[in-house]
Amino acid sequence: MMKNRKNNSIILLSGGLDSLVSLGISRDVHNITLALTFDYGQRTAKKEIEASKNIAEYYSVDHKVIQLQWLREITATSLVDRSENLPALDITRLDDPELTEDSAKRVWVPNRNGIFLNTAAGFADSMEFTHIIFGANKEEAATFPDNSETFIEKINAAFEYSTLVKPKVLAPLAKFTKKETVKLAIERDIPLSLLRSCYTDEEIHCGKCESCLRLKRALQEVTGNTGLIGFKSQ
Repeated sequence: MMKNRKNNSIILLSGGLDSLVSLGISRDVHNITLALTFDYGQRTAKKEIEASKNIAEYYSVDHKVIQLQWLREITATSLVDRSENLPALDITRLDDPELTEDSAKRVWVPNRNGIFLNTAAGFADSMEFTHIIFGANKEEAATFPDNSETFIEKINAAFEYSTLVKPKVLAPLAKFTKKETVKLAIERDIPLSLLRSCYTDEEIHCGKCESCLRLKRALQEVTGNTGLIGFKSQ
């Protein structure tokens, strides 16, 4: 049984850019002591868990993997279903709403962030965590509504009724683009080399999926190169 965590915070840690930077900038301010990583049968589960474990160790935060295999069973899109092809976009068209909305539909996992946050709220209610840190960002909120500030506002309202502790969900990057997030990471000396932001289970970042492309573009815009992260296709 884990000890009571009153006045401490939980973070949802996928091992990607946003969760890594959210942890790096919030750990001391909100006393983050537990990171939750979810295995729902996604292609990159093994790599995400490995990255999250390394990040949690770097920041001396307890790490727990939550199995959600039932979510795999009800997810028919390419993030989980290997018979479906992952969408691949042109890096110059990442701001095209028609293309990115289609891409989002092809990797959608039913109520994913709602399920993750409600699971974290269960831990908070049991152990008296005061905050749940969540790596939502402005750029992806355009096509993933569960990254939006409206979603965060609504789920905080729900926790007022569904929990006794009433933990507050915080998204420190909710107003940030990927470029702004990378810039912040470099300014704060956050170890970008530890992250995993790819939809595939390949040994290194595939460099072709939308998640890779957004990271590549941000790195290029901020640093002039993508050398901080290994990508398969340069």
